[in-house]
Amino acid sequence: MLEIEESISLPDDVFRLLRDLIKDYCGMYFDDNSKYILEKRLSKRVKSHQLNDFRDYYRLLLYDKRRDEELSFIVDVLTVNETYFFREMSQLKTLSEEILPELKNTNRESKKIRIWSAGCSTGEEPYTIAMLALEQGFFLGWDVEILGSDINQRVLQHARRGVYRKNSFRTTEEHYIEKYFTYENNFYKINDNVRRLVNFSCLNLLDPFKVKFAGEMDVILCRNVLIYFDLEARKKVIRGFHERLTDGRYLLLGHAESLMNISTAFTLKHFKHDMVYQKPPKLTVAMSPESLEKMVWGNKI
Repeated sequence: MLEIEESISLPDDVFRLLRDLIKDYCGMYFDDNSKYILEKRLSKRVKSHQLNDFRDYYRLLLYDKRRDEELSFIVDVLTVNETYFFREMSQLKTLSEEILPELKNTNRESKKIRIWSAGCSTGEEPYTIAMLALEQGFFLGWDVEILGSDINQRVLQHARRGVYRKNSFRTTEEHYIEKYFTYENNFYKINDNVRRLVNFSCLNLLDPFKVKFAGEMDVILCRNVLIYFDLEARKKVIRGFHERLTDGRYLLLGHAESLMNISTAFTLKHFKHDMVYQKPPKLTVAMSPESLEKMVWGNKI
């Protein structure tokens, strides 16, 4: 007979304290209707620490020397890390068929491209981007760097191993599997020519210092991540992305996400396959000294 594990009761006042603590740590927000999620998913953590109730668990998160490790566990338990290769293909076609060729032209002198997959989970997205860059064939000899970041150390360890099951390939053409993976003992291992383009880093998107440390980017993909944040945290994350993007470069969000009521610092650019956000290019005005004087002083000169 199947035994159903009972949850520990989460009082309303402790729920609000716990909710605010999680929001301050990583930006994830749970409204009053989502109390059952914390109650259900964190009951095991209370039991595993052999605590009496959620009030003791909250004290552990405030004062215990293991608090950082436990907060990391919470992120792991509360986020859905389900992803797969070549997810949301219309947007990826825009990246590979239009944005990458554009960058080949705009960055032809530096021969350098930097792309950030923010909230990369187990690594399928940054490796997908690396495969698309390799398929272009025109970045030979270029410095191509793809940064995959996540706040969850466990999924990053998986990403660094680069070993996947069949269910990560639900929309992947056989061509990519044969060319970029090695099949062994029912697992698929990413090949080194893809792996060497990708670096992984543990990064909290609400930490401005670490976000700044990511450096300048040509493209940022942050797909299906903002859904976990409240409005204030979304604005903070988007401001960080705006600061990291070079003028005229691109921000790709999930299809269910938009910048409405979050930021007016980006414009929507229509491509053949999809629409993506663009940090406006810096305007340069070429004007002769005579024209400038006339604009300032009118006919008084």
